[in-house]
Amino acid sequence: MASQKLAADGTKVAYAARNGGGYTLEAELGIAPNSYAEPDFMGWEVKQYGVRDFVSFRPQSPVTLMTPEPTGGIYRTEGVAAFMKRFGYPDQAGKPDRFNFGGRYDCQRSHHALTGLRMTLSGYDRATGKITDLDGGITLIDAAEEVAASWTFKGMMAHWNRKHAQAAYVPSLFRTPPPEYSYGAKVLLCEQTDFLLFLRAFAAGKIYYDPAVKVENASSGTPQIKRRSQFRVAHADLRELYQRHELVQL
Repeated sequence: MASQKLAADGTKVAYAARNGGGYTLEAELGIAPNSYAEPDFMGWEVKQYGVRDFVSFRPQSPVTLMTPEPTGGIYRTEGVAAFMKRFGYPDQAGKPDRFNFGGRYDCQRSHHALTGLRMTLSGYDRATGKITDLDGGITLIDAAEEVAASWTFKGMMAHWNRKHAQAAYVPSLFRTPPPEYSYGAKVLLCEQTDFLLFLRAFAAGKIYYDPAVKVENASSGTPQIKRRSQFRVAHADLRELYQRHELVQL
């Protein structure tokens, strides 16, 4: 099926960007894009992931679990523009007047070479797998341990438990031109999650922060800022986030 997206009025519109797999599947299911922390379809959170073929079903990319914006740190208190001035970097492909903030941030890595930030967990005991401070959270800090961006445990827990109580992971194939997607019949169904499972995987570096924030026309009076805060995981590690899982053939 052609790459598409469901508009607010319920009509399907063409969508040419490379990340159209999720939007196209949602459009076929009648799901309008939204930022609400609620399941997508009949009580299920529906996620697609790219595969190389419908024989081996080998994943081509990690799964984006959720995209919550930071609720603390410089990103929140001073704004995205100020955050990008401090931690963004010139576009590595040489696009003029553009600054990016990207990379992989997990609890097993040191400071990122381009941004100077690293990921930490505060208020979580890795040895016991328990939260020791409910006011703690996930934090990006610089070399001076100043918080650049953060997400509270309370907010992340509410988001995760509501949206991922039941999740269906659907394989997809992409081809172009024109951009088209097809979806495979082997679907991974996952149930009975727990936020402590999420934190355990995050502490181990299996779940990671993979932002895609950019500022275009940065030196102009009207710079354009695009925000995307992604928490991702390899498909092979998905089952660790749920108590029950089943691979079904449709």
